[in-house]
Amino acid sequence: MKPNICNWAAAGLLLAATASASATTYTTILTGAKEATPNTSDAIGAAAVTFDAGTHVLEISTAFAGLLGNSTAAHIHCCTTAPGTGTAGPVTEIPAFTGFPLGVQTGAYSHSYDTSLASSWNAAFLSAYGGSTSGAEAALLAGLNAGSAYLNIHSSAYPDGEIRGFLTSPTAVPEPASFAMLGLGLPAVLMMARRRRKST
Repeated sequence: MKPNICNWAAAGLLLAATASASATTYTTILTGAKEATPNTSDAIGAAAVTFDAGTHVLEISTAFAGLLGNSTAAHIHCCTTAPGTGTAGPVTEIPAFTGFPLGVQTGAYSHSYDTSLASSWNAAFLSAYGGSTSGAEAALLAGLNAGSAYLNIHSSAYPDGEIRGFLTSPTAVPEPASFAMLGLGLPAVLMMARRRRKST
């Protein structure tokens, strides 16, 4: 039985995506400590990215809270030379996902892209993989499966990125803290960030 997006959204869970049998959902917890240059921001976020190269659907869902600056950009980056570390250029459109909440410190976002369209990609990433959407799809899929793709949220306080997290597939073994936080869902992520802000 496929998961019901409406029920999950009502429950506030971030892992809310229906998909075909060939789709895979990759998840992460975003923190300042996971930035390429780690920072001390108390902000926190969670993300679920579902990609089905067969149907050309990339679904991005994320929530964040407690940014020290206002959000200025957000995108997926790929592919780093080593899993879980380093930096790479943006995969998705820049400066931000279509309709991403900018100018805020707390927000939630969900959007589906048609990856067969060149407009769904950052032009530099598309060009680096032969200028074709199929080349870009193959590269992103390989990066996601290798753990070398990450989601980054930039802010006015941290222009190069305030919080980020490397996306991992269900077959990867997440760190226990990340697994627990994803299981708690969106309300808990937002509540934790609010409590952190009040205690500082």
